[in-house]
Amino acid sequence: PAAERKPNFLFVYTDDQRYDALGVVQREQGQRARFPWFQTPNLDRMAGEGMRFRNAFVTLSLCAPSRAAFLTGRYNHANGVIDNHTPFPTNSVTHASLLRAAGYRTAYIGKWHHGAQRGQRPGFDYSASFVGQGRYDNCPFEINGVTTETKGWVDDVSTDFAIEFLKQNKDRAFSLVIGYKATHGPNTPPDRAKDRFAGAKARSVPNLGVRPIYRGAADAPAAKKQTASAEAEVDINVNYFRCLSAMDDNMGRLLKALDDLGLADNTVVVFTSDNGYYNGEHGLGDKRSAYDQSLRIPMLVRYPRLVGPGTLCDDMVLNIDIAPTFLELAAVPVPTTMQGKSWQPLLAGKKVAWRQSFLAEYFYERGFVGTPSLVAVRTADAKLIKYPGHEDWTELFDLKNDPYELPNLANDSAHKQL
Repeated sequence: PAAERKPNFLFVYTDDQRYDALGVVQREQGQRARFPWFQTPNLDRMAGEGMRFRNAFVTLSLCAPSRAAFLTGRYNHANGVIDNHTPFPTNSVTHASLLRAAGYRTAYIGKWHHGAQRGQRPGFDYSASFVGQGRYDNCPFEINGVTTETKGWVDDVSTDFAIEFLKQNKDRAFSLVIGYKATHGPNTPPDRAKDRFAGAKARSVPNLGVRPIYRGAADAPAAKKQTASAEAEVDINVNYFRCLSAMDDNMGRLLKALDDLGLADNTVVVFTSDNGYYNGEHGLGDKRSAYDQSLRIPMLVRYPRLVGPGTLCDDMVLNIDIAPTFLELAAVPVPTTMQGKSWQPLLAGKKVAWRQSFLAEYFYERGFVGTPSLVAVRTADAKLIKYPGHEDWTELFDLKNDPYELPNLANDSAHKQL
């Protein structure tokens, strides 16, 4: 009977999508919103029908490491993937391999991005995936490891493969992962989205242009003088948002497919991103470092059998939580080696003791000059960042009173206890 069936899982994530690159978040932020013109109607629908985690983070803000953390439920210093060049270990214990062993039909579709790793994706019965970064238009896919030419915008093609998988497996328990290419550079939207948000600019924020400490930032008083007026507008890469908007079209296709196939009530749909992204904050682009624009990600969960509509959760959740959450919801034992926490009680609205802090890390990459190795601890209200070999770069921020992470309190005697 359907009521006794184990839940299906549809896990969708983008590339380089900041936590606030969602229409619903922009509306919520009001005058603090950087991109108030940005719209994601299908993701907003998903948020309205499920739970939105407002404090979701990655433990290492980089593509391949975060993808490995999603799969393994383990920190990157433990799962073996600390950079973008390391192939994902094929013997890894993942939510996919364990669900597959428990009778689920598992599939991986879209961007994998563990170096130039080829072949059928480990732990999955079926994969339709491309090598490395692929390309936005007419990207070759490997279907279970066999190279196949495709036509069209890459995330549209991934969605085509995904919907076909849903149709073929609607009568059995499945776990489907979709890795979209949007919105990684070079940001190339499809024709339907190339003129969206024309002329749009971003609102300024106080930490624009303030150099990070590892790039020779001035002392805190001088840095504060450099901050821009929050009322000003600045240029922004609108194609970044156009790619996300086109991806949102595909989320609408996926949600409609679940409705049409009668799968919506029994499918856990999770949407997120592999890391955040700087749009000028701290004078930065890209990600990697430990300021919040890099670590913080969107996180939406829809599961009508457990989660009430329009629910908000402010507990800190992490990318390493995905694997144990899926396993517990499927009644599959969670390995003790997984370091994440299952969200089942949070999704059910229970008041439980939850993490009050987490570790963030980054390991210097050969060939990438810009971000040094770091370890950081973030709590709900504060953050401490250490740079091994550079004690003088230590940073301490009072996030409750300083959400833009501007004055460094590490050497302020008044904050010694913090």
